[in-house]
Amino acid sequence: MTTTELLSQRMPRIDALTGLRWYAAFFVFTFHMLVFAPLPPLASAFLGEGFYGVTFFFVLSGFVLTWSASAKVSQSTFYWRRFARVWPSHLVALLVAIPVFYSFDPNPAQTWVKPVSVGILALSVVLFQGWSLNPVILFSGNPAAWTLTCEAFFYALHPYILRLLGRMRVGGSLIFMVVVVVIAFGFRALTASLPGEWFSLIPLPAARVTEFALGMALAWAMRCGWRPKVPVWVGLCSVVALLVALVLIPRFRAGGLPALLITTFSNELITVACVLAILAVAIRSLSGKPSVFARRFHVRLGEWSFAFYLVHATIMYVFLSIFGSQPASWLNLLWFALLLTLDIAAAAALHHFVERPIEKQMRAWKDNRAAKSSLIAG
Repeated sequence: MTTTELLSQRMPRIDALTGLRWYAAFFVFTFHMLVFAPLPPLASAFLGEGFYGVTFFFVLSGFVLTWSASAKVSQSTFYWRRFARVWPSHLVALLVAIPVFYSFDPNPAQTWVKPVSVGILALSVVLFQGWSLNPVILFSGNPAAWTLTCEAFFYALHPYILRLLGRMRVGGSLIFMVVVVVIAFGFRALTASLPGEWFSLIPLPAARVTEFALGMALAWAMRCGWRPKVPVWVGLCSVVALLVALVLIPRFRAGGLPALLITTFSNELITVACVLAILAVAIRSLSGKPSVFARRFHVRLGEWSFAFYLVHATIMYVFLSIFGSQPASWLNLLWFALLLTLDIAAAAALHHFVERPIEKQMRAWKDNRAAKSSLIAG
C-alpha cells in the first residue's frame, strides 16, 4: 500500500486515549497543588512527579496527529486547524491569568507575582516564551502555557516528519523509534555529564521534540498494520512502577548506581513507558474490547483536559494568594477536592463557550475559503 493510500484511509477514533489524557492532566494538577496544599512527605513525593504528565501529552500529541492525518488535508489547513484548536483558549486563559501573576506593584511575599512587562507578555501571546530558559520568560503569562510553545514547534515539524515516516513501513518505523530513543538518552547523558556545554542550553521545544516524534512513529507503525499483543496492565503498570521507583529508589538507596540512572534518565524512561501505555490502550480499543477509559465520563473529561490544563494553575494561585500555603496534612485533600471541582467547572466553560465554538468557526472559514479557491481554479 502506498503512502497516499495509507493517508487516504479514515482511521477509527480511539476514545480510550482521550479518556487516558484526563489522568495525565489530573497528575499535573496534583503536582501544582503541592505548592498550596502539600500532603505528608511520601504522598507529596509521589505527586511531585506529576509534571511527567506533560511528557505523556507530548507523546500522545504526536500519536493522535499522525493517527488522524489525512491526504485530503493540505499543509496550510493542518496549520490553521492546529492554530484554531489551541490559540483562542490560550488567549482567554492568558487574559485571566495576567491579573493573578502580574502586578504594577508586586508584593515581595508573593514570589509568583511578577512586575508587568509588555514585552515579555507579548511573547506569551504569540507562544514564543518557551524558547527562553530564563524562568521569568519561560513561565511568563499563564505559567502552564510554556508547553504550548513546544506544541507549536511540534506542529510546525509534523508535516515534514510525516513525509519521512511515509517512506517507511512497520520495520522502518520501529527502527526510527529506536534511533529517536538512542538520541534522547544520548542527549540526556551529555547534558548530565557535561552541563556547561552548549547542548545543555538547548531550548525546551527542541529538547523535547523526541517525545513527539516517538508518538508519531508509533502511530505510523500502527497505521501500517503493526499490532503487537501488549496487555493494558503492562503499559499502565510500567508508568506507575517507574513513578514509584523515582520516589523510592533515591529516597532509600541514595548514592547508588540505580538512583543515579533513574534520576538522570527519568524523563526518557517515562517517555518509553508512555509509548508502551499508549500502544497497549490503543491496541485494546482497536481490537474491539471495552476500555474503562472509553466510557463517556472519561472521554468528556479528556475533551476538557486541554482547557483544564490552561486554567488549573491560575485558580490554584488565586487560592494561594488568599489563604496562603497550607501546612502538610491529609486534610489538604479537601482543598484538592474543592479546587478540582472548580477547575473542572472552569474547564467545561472554557471548552464549551470558547474552545469548541471558535475552533468550529475558524475551521469552517478555512474550509469555505479552500472550497472557493478550488472552484475558481477549476
